[in-house]
Amino acid sequence: MRLKKIVFLLAIPLFISTHAAFSQGYKVKTIVIDAGHGGPKSGAAGSYSLEKNVALKVALKLGKKFEEEMPDVKILYTRKTDIDVEFHKRAALANDNKADIFISIHCNSMPDRRVITGYTKGRNGTKTPKYAYVKNTSTSGTETFVAGSHRLNEQDAAIRENADIKLEKNYKENYDGYDPNDPETFIILSLFKNTFRDKSLKLARLIQNAYTDDSKRVNRGVKEQGLLILQRCGMPAVLTEIGFISNPNEEDYMNSAEGQDEIVNSIYKAVKTYKKETEIN
Repeated sequence: MRLKKIVFLLAIPLFISTHAAFSQGYKVKTIVIDAGHGGPKSGAAGSYSLEKNVALKVALKLGKKFEEEMPDVKILYTRKTDIDVEFHKRAALANDNKADIFISIHCNSMPDRRVITGYTKGRNGTKTPKYAYVKNTSTSGTETFVAGSHRLNEQDAAIRENADIKLEKNYKENYDGYDPNDPETFIILSLFKNTFRDKSLKLARLIQNAYTDDSKRVNRGVKEQGLLILQRCGMPAVLTEIGFISNPNEEDYMNSAEGQDEIVNSIYKAVKTYKKETEIN
């Protein structure tokens, strides 16, 4: 009974938005831009910058680009300053305003690598390895996520992003009993099919292609994962990782005006193409 209730409650905004969008013809009239993390939820950390700050700068520049180039499209932001906005409120903003696209901006990061630095000898001649943790600074590139089923070896990213809700008050009530550490939850989310999966995938591929074609970024592909914020959005929704803040070169790139402009232009180009190819008259 509990499982059916959770699936039903998650599905309500999706079906309402679907009916409204296609009964009147699909057009991109409203875009929600989400700067990942914020406030005490700083996200990943580089050598001198935080994900929440980089994401906010890019999100604001992206919104300004849309406002200048697509004046007929309404642009909404989940946050415009360094504040904490709960996941369910970000999705609710998009659902309540009947948004046509949801774009979440994030930075990627690689965990430290454990390496063997030597051995200690025991009295019986056995060797015990000594370990040290070394920063993984070589991984680079962009990847874009859409809501969907994910395989067991892909759960790490979903857990990392969804774990932020444990810092929110009353998260069990806000997310209908959702527990990011409960394997049952991942089964539910993996079975729940996003109504706008095809459109989300199309937009995600266009974004990835634009990163590669325009800025020669490393393309790490489009991936489907059970990211909670995307699961709750009743419209085509993507979460794009604009680079690895753990990589010094990419951290510099994402913090530079030139790098941010390239990222913004790539996302804008992708949305412009998506809009042209998917709108129904």
